[in-house]
Amino acid sequence: MLDHAEITQFREQGFLIVRNLAPEELCSRMRDVIADSMDPPLAPVEFETDVQYPGSPTDRLSPGGDTPRRLLHAYTRDAIFRQWATSASVVDRVRLLLGAQDIALSQNHHNCVMTKHPGFSSATLWHQDIRYWLFDQPNLVSVWLALGDENDRNGGVWLIPGSHREHLERGRFDGALFFRQDIPGNQATIETAVPAELACGDTLFFHSRTLHAANRNRSGAIKISVVFTYRDINNHPLAGTRSAAFPDIPCPVA
Repeated sequence: MLDHAEITQFREQGFLIVRNLAPEELCSRMRDVIADSMDPPLAPVEFETDVQYPGSPTDRLSPGGDTPRRLLHAYTRDAIFRQWATSASVVDRVRLLLGAQDIALSQNHHNCVMTKHPGFSSATLWHQDIRYWLFDQPNLVSVWLALGDENDRNGGVWLIPGSHREHLERGRFDGALFFRQDIPGNQATIETAVPAELACGDTLFFHSRTLHAANRNRSGAIKISVVFTYRDINNHPLAGTRSAAFPDIPCPVA
């Protein structure tokens, strides 16, 4: 599934891209389901105005206020998403990257269709996903499937290699736990960032502590991705927090 060099790359850099992991037929079926869920947007939905990131519409009544950002609860939306999320192609790789045989899919984090629309998309500032996830250990792996080309022009992901291994003091983040860009030391770190340039079917695996960001969509087409997050079954979410709101899904063992 993954060779030693790929596993080493993930452990050192905090991310790994696997090309052509999802077949075109599966991607096409996903795009059809997503298109049917977009007009009108089928709940639950997070809108651009909800996140209030740079470039977000100010409220639901302003121009672009009804622009979806995420179609939530992807796992339960359609069987095609469950098929992908629990496929051996995905879960066997995640097992190797986590170093755990028994893993579970989180229904509380990611578990969504990411949509980035031209015109009213927002920029996502530098952050670690673990900033608002609460588990025994900050070690989870997210799996990002591109359903079309992803690059800087349409708001593709940028990542900072090795940032998941750094001890980053609280003062290097702002009140919302975004990585501050007004600190010289942070700027030097940000300058090492690399883009995750993806084509349809390419899959990005990345660690929950890896710093990443994305610009606005400056193209003329919607960018669509499907994202799920996994944990070692023994890495428990903290009771009473968002991370434990819904039960996680144990992944099948071949």
